[in-house]
Amino acid sequence: MTFLRKRKNNNIEPKRRFKSRQFRLGKDRRMQVPMRTQKIIILDRDGVINHNLENYIRSPQDWTPIEGSLDAIAELNRNNFTVVIATNQSAINRGYITSDILNDIHNKMLQELTKHNAKISKIYVCPHIPEDNCECRKPKIGLLKKIAHDYDANLKNTILIGDNFTDIQAGLAAGCVCILVLTGKGKETMVSNSIPRQVIIADDLADAVDMITNNYL
Repeated sequence: MTFLRKRKNNNIEPKRRFKSRQFRLGKDRRMQVPMRTQKIIILDRDGVINHNLENYIRSPQDWTPIEGSLDAIAELNRNNFTVVIATNQSAINRGYITSDILNDIHNKMLQELTKHNAKISKIYVCPHIPEDNCECRKPKIGLLKKIAHDYDANLKNTILIGDNFTDIQAGLAAGCVCILVLTGKGKETMVSNSIPRQVIIADDLADAVDMITNNYL
C-alpha cells in the first residue's frame, strides 16, 4: 500500500509513508511507548546532512550542507526529538584524515547548525575499514547499540535516516524504523539493491522530517 502525496507542482507521486505503515508504527504502538523513552532520530552524515565526495570529506572546506538539511534538523529539535549521528568514517584508518581533522569538520558542521537554531546531541563515529571486521561499522549495529545504551532508548521506537544500503541494513537489523533518502547515494542504493518494503522512501532529509512531524508524533 502507498500513500499519495500531493506536491506543490500539483503532481501526485506515490510515497512510502508512515500512515501506510499503521500495522508497524500505528496508534497502538505509539501508545505503548513508555513516557520515559526518548524520541531518538539517528542520522547518517554524508549524503544525508552534507554532500558526499568520492574521495571523502577531508577538510572543513569539503563539508557543505545539502539544501534544507540544517533547517530539517532544527524542525526535529522543535518537535522534541533527540538527534544523533552514526557515521562510518574510514578515512581515518585509511590515513586520509586524522581524528583532529574529523573534529574540525564536525565543529564546522555544528557551527552551521547553530546558525539555523539546530543541534546534534552526539556524534558516533566508526573509524574502521571493512577489513578491520569491527562491530561498529555499519551495516553492523555496534554504533546503534551504543546509542540505545547511552540514551536508554528502545531502538524499535527509533528512526534511522540514511542514504546508503549499509545504513538501512544496520537499522533493520537493530529494529529501527528506516527511511532511505534519495540524496547522496540514495538513488544508487534504490537501483542497486532490493529495498525491503518496510523501508520508507523520502526525497531528502527535509522530506523525511516532514513525514515524521506530520505522521509520527
